[in-house]
Amino acid sequence: MDNRSQSIKQYIQPGRHVHLVGIGGVSMRPLGLVLKGMGLLVTGSDMNSSVSTDELISQGIHVSIGHRAENIEGADCIIRTAAAHNDNPEIQAARAAGIPIFERAQAWGVIMQEYKNAICISGTHGKTTATSMMTHILMAAEWDPTVMIGGYLPMLHAGHRVGHGDTIVLESCEYCDSFLNFYPTLAVILNIEEDHLDYFKDLKEIEHSFHQFAELATDRILANGDDSNTVEALEGLNYVTFGFGEQNRVRAENISDDWQHLDVVCDGKIYCHLNLQVLGRHNVLNALAAAGAAWLLGIPGDAATKGLATFTGADRRLQFKGKYNGADVYDDYAHHPGELRATIEAVRSMNYKRMVLAFQPHTYTRTRALFHDFVRELKKPDLVILAEIYAARERNTIGISSRDIQMEIPGAVYCETLPEVTEYLRGVAQPGDVILTVGAGDIYRAGEALLK
Repeated sequence: MDNRSQSIKQYIQPGRHVHLVGIGGVSMRPLGLVLKGMGLLVTGSDMNSSVSTDELISQGIHVSIGHRAENIEGADCIIRTAAAHNDNPEIQAARAAGIPIFERAQAWGVIMQEYKNAICISGTHGKTTATSMMTHILMAAEWDPTVMIGGYLPMLHAGHRVGHGDTIVLESCEYCDSFLNFYPTLAVILNIEEDHLDYFKDLKEIEHSFHQFAELATDRILANGDDSNTVEALEGLNYVTFGFGEQNRVRAENISDDWQHLDVVCDGKIYCHLNLQVLGRHNVLNALAAAGAAWLLGIPGDAATKGLATFTGADRRLQFKGKYNGADVYDDYAHHPGELRATIEAVRSMNYKRMVLAFQPHTYTRTRALFHDFVRELKKPDLVILAEIYAARERNTIGISSRDIQMEIPGAVYCETLPEVTEYLRGVAQPGDVILTVGAGDIYRAGEALLK
């Protein structure tokens, strides 16, 4: 037995009682449902009641609202969300009682070993979109997959799906080396850039982590052959490449000017034709990754065509929210300079008179580490409004502010609070504008308040 899963595997067995701390979370909720389906007794807790906890309760899972030591009574093991730290009363109680505590990625790693096909989609950017695209293809092929996405997919009315087929597809994140707990049969790498520099030392360390992840694949590796960092990271490994270049085994050809219509060519033969409902060069690469994975799995090309024709985007990925004073309002999750660049390029192709972009940086460490890259990209829109940095898991021990970015961009505006962002947007919106709220925090609230 692989020593990565040896200790947790004995607890992920029918009849065992597992308690999930933070069970309402985006990847904890489906974890609870999958474990229950495997015959385990599942209980859980969360700070607040929500649609997620309501669904779990309706499925027969006991959920406690609020974290208390007595919630873990009778549990054989604890699985916790990353947000549940050692000072959580349930974690403290488990440690005191000698009950083993595991991370959610470890549990998903054990679960995926039960599937014939475990498709793990990784990369600095595009994971949610490419995993969503893969889901659409698998559903069109009637493979009845189990799905774990780090965002909301309209087709599923959720970010997850508990299927009965022999295939599982998971968005696989490199942060804290989380994806090294996984057991992919097919590992997909979309791209590699500097990010999460509060955990990784530098790009070399990130590349090493992705190399380790790729080595875990028991069947195939599919990776972006146009991305120099990815090629460098996978040196010495045998893998299939996708991209635009002639060297790639999975390639886009006959691409329309708007990037929405193309042929996917695999080993020199047309595998499928795609009519995409999403914009931008970056989404062609995401679609190539999904279609290439489908080809490697032996899925007919017409399922890829059909599946991707119905994909209109994942939640918060260039999502149209409505109109205000003649301006179209969109929301996007981009929180890295590379993602900002892709979003801005895609919106440029939509030919609006003016691009107004309200950006909320995400974490102090990322803002500092990639400061000059953020400045470079944020000089491109016609008008930029900067909300204060979204702290997420951090405290501002380095004394950085969005005001520092604002001072580097001519004409940029700084707003300390989201209501100020909304008021500013209300004052500048004009017919023919596109207004973008961008960032991984709660900047979307500014756009939603504008539309109200």
